Amino acid sequence: MTASTGGRLLTPGEVAALFRVDPKTVTRWATAGRIGSIRTPGGHRRFRESEVNALLAELTTDASEPARV
Repeated sequence: MTASTGGRLLTPGEVAALFRVDPKTVTRWATAGRIGSIRTPGGHRRFRESEVNALLAELTTDASEPARV
């Protein structure tokens, strides 16, 4: 599945596997505005792969930086 911008769309389950969380957590993130989502005509959520990868990279970078005291 591809979006009109050429990016791949991921299901909540696929996003959850990348972040190692429950798919319901991904849905809560979307509801809270932490990650953007697209609704299919059937009402299902899909997530842009590029946006998911950017958030994953941001969180991974933050976790790997040493704490500043």
